[in-house]
Amino acid sequence: MGTYILKRLLLIIPTLFLILLINFVVVQLAPGGPVEQAIQDAQNFQGVGQVAATETVAAPEQAYQGARGLSDEMVEKIKAQYGFDKSAPERFWLMLKGYLSFDFGTSFFKDKPVTQLLWEKMPVTISLGLWSTLLIYLVSIPLGIKKAKAHGMVFDKSTSLLLAVGYAVPTFVFGILLIVFFAGGSYFQWFPLQGLVSENFAELSLWGQIKDYFWHMTLPLLTMVLGGFAGLTYLTKYAFMEELGKQYVLAARAKGLTENRVLYGHVFRNAMLIVIAGLPEALVGIFFVGNLFIEIIFNLDGLGLLGFEAIVQRDYPVIFGTLFLFTLLGLILRLVSDVLYQIIDPRINFDARGAK
Repeated sequence: MGTYILKRLLLIIPTLFLILLINFVVVQLAPGGPVEQAIQDAQNFQGVGQVAATETVAAPEQAYQGARGLSDEMVEKIKAQYGFDKSAPERFWLMLKGYLSFDFGTSFFKDKPVTQLLWEKMPVTISLGLWSTLLIYLVSIPLGIKKAKAHGMVFDKSTSLLLAVGYAVPTFVFGILLIVFFAGGSYFQWFPLQGLVSENFAELSLWGQIKDYFWHMTLPLLTMVLGGFAGLTYLTKYAFMEELGKQYVLAARAKGLTENRVLYGHVFRNAMLIVIAGLPEALVGIFFVGNLFIEIIFNLDGLGLLGFEAIVQRDYPVIFGTLFLFTLLGLILRLVSDVLYQIIDPRINFDARGAK
């Protein structure tokens, strides 16, 4: 196992390098970068000043002279401001050197170090991800066990329709529907539309702050549970069904043990192995896919919303810093998932199989 872990840790380095390289190339080819935006803003500002001056003292041809655009010197200053006075390979090399010390540079538009921005936004994303994961497991595991016990019966068939809807409908659709019905969209205004806390949060008592926090979190968490519980429920159901058909279960029943004793005394421990081992993989999906849409829809100031705003503004340091953090955490969580599989089931031997 130690050899396998070492291989996976070493593979993280070239994986991160290739992902950053591919995205760097794609971003460089995309039009409308920060330099172009800054030039456009400067031209618009200059154009407004020229129009104002023209309306008072200038002739029409003078207005045309002023609207020609920025001087070459001004354009070069803007390029130097954003680091684009250097070649693309040089910019990429400087970025990699900074990343070795977790220095992701400074945001073009927020004028803050990217590390500071990530640190400020991380509590929101972690809070949303951990609470939603806990709720999804609390809903999915009992429901999956119940469906396994009632396989083929009315309960199983009726809940399968609910699971099919939860699996097929995108998470952001649930969020929009909840906003329409319960956040003042068209019907009720029971919950706040956006934000993690109220404006007077600091003035509230401790109990008031707790209530305010969960009042704001209700719709985002409900959205994530509706969009994420179906897959885990199916996994739990079929894990239990597979165990229920094995010889040791038949032997336990033949000894006269009650169904609950068989289920929770023997089957539960074995069936839950794959569910527990899959927790890191579930966290990857919840943190890096589900959180993105939820933070945008409910305007929660987390890493997902930060990354989305950075893409819109072409804020390259923030884009690459967020991408680097998500990729690194994703690779580590998948490694943890593999380690858990072998800890839970020693029959799995990655070293013997030559797994990479």
